[in-house]
Formats: sequence, C-alpha cells, structure tokens
Amino acid sequence: MPRLEQRHCSHATTLLATEQVQDYLLQVHDWQVADAGKSIHRRYRFKNYEQTLAFVKAVAKIADTQDHHPDICFGYNYCEVHYSTHSVGGLSENDFICAARIDALSANT
Repeated sequence: MPRLEQRHCSHATTLLATEQVQDYLLQVHDWQVADAGKSIHRRYRFKNYEQTLAFVKAVAKIADTQDHHPDICFGYNYCEVHYSTHSVGGLSENDFICAARIDALSANT
C-alpha cells in the first residue's frame, strides 16, 4: 500500500476508530489530536512572513488538489493547520493523507 502522502483523498470516507487514529498519528510528524478526538492540528514555524505565506499557499494547493480543506490560521512566522472531516463528524483517512502531504512539503522548505 502506498505511503500516506502518496495516497489521494476519497469522497467515500468513513469515521476512524480511536485505535485507527492512533495508528495514523504514528505516520505523521508532530500532529496532535484535538476537540475530543474530532480533529488534528499542527503548528509550523518560519523565519519570516514571506516564508509563512509561501507555505500557506502550498497548503492551499494541496487542499484544492485533494478537495479536502483545512482551517488555517497564520501570522508573521507561524501557521496552524487544523483538519477534520465534517461529513463524518470527526477524523477520516483524508485528514491524515493531507497531514502527510503537508509534512512532505514542510520537509522540503
């Protein structure tokens, strides 16, 4: 099976069990569960606003390509990304696919 960052999001996704969430967390870097297990988030740090904004734009490209959009909060030198699958009321594999793709992106910045 392809690694998470090589997979594509699916519209036919399902809610993950707690055990599955824990397994997926082992495959992404520094993401944390929040909202009583209904979302994951990670905070990224940058040297300046230009780097932060370039990262936000790259995350938006991933989101559009995968048709799975996070909540994003950013400032001068940080970006917080929050994922949840609203259609299933919590976390799905799609959230972790996008998290892994963003991790791969941040490894190259």
